[in-house]
Amino acid sequence: MLMVPFLDILCSLIGVLVLIIVFLCVSQANQTEGRTQEEVDRAIEYKKLNKQQVEKKDVQEQAKAKQDALAELQKKLDEQEQKLARYRKLVSTSADVKKLNEQMSQESLKELDNLILEIDGYKLQMAELKKEIALLVAEIQKRKPPENAPPPPVIVQPSGSGKGDGTKAFFVEASGGLIRIYWDAERRTQVSSAAPVIIADTSYDFFLKQVKATPSSKLIFLVRDDGATSFSNAAGWAQQTHGILPSRVAKLPIPGRGEVDLKMFKDFMGSIPPPPDAKLLTEPAKTKI
Repeated sequence: MLMVPFLDILCSLIGVLVLIIVFLCVSQANQTEGRTQEEVDRAIEYKKLNKQQVEKKDVQEQAKAKQDALAELQKKLDEQEQKLARYRKLVSTSADVKKLNEQMSQESLKELDNLILEIDGYKLQMAELKKEIALLVAEIQKRKPPENAPPPPVIVQPSGSGKGDGTKAFFVEASGGLIRIYWDAERRTQVSSAAPVIIADTSYDFFLKQVKATPSSKLIFLVRDDGATSFSNAAGWAQQTHGILPSRVAKLPIPGRGEVDLKMFKDFMGSIPPPPDAKLLTEPAKTKI
């Protein structure tokens, strides 16, 4: 009789555990598969552009390798033609040279034949290389954007960190000698990245204070290929003077020269009203979120 209540309790406990497991599985599925079609399309577009950049770089590297090989063959061809010219000079119509020709050894004559064969081989290789280079140059020209056309936008893709619920991302673009403060999707302020200017600039100071005061904020630096020094000055001032923790600072390399496209950050990009004395860029951001 005592076993019946115990079995009832055990069955109830198992049922509760099953419900908890089902709830956790459904919740986890919603977290991993809850992307919208728009986000999937953006990710596909980013991968496509990234693949095109890699393919273009590969074609350029192949063309450079072919041109180097062509230059090396040209150098060897020049050397062999100089040798051939010396031998041809010996084979002249003058009596003295004819007498000298009679004294030439069979090895010298054989070397002359070998030189002619090598030169012919070099010429064939150079002709093939020129064809390959022409094809590669044509491919590069085909991939080249139209003249005077603006460079394609650089789509910035969020990384896996700093995307939790409630996170607000604030952006600073670092390039050669400049930083750009992103107040929101359209308004920006451009400041010199020289250390004395960053220290004295009230706009950047105001921006950093607002970022630090925002709970769960993330300061993301978009670093161009020539912006290492700008990033170092701007990030150093944010951490050392304003006390923004390194865990709240991120760095994203930005290739190319196109406008920055932050549309993939639209769900958690922060917005700060610029102060009255902030000098906004007269041209709004071309790529809106």
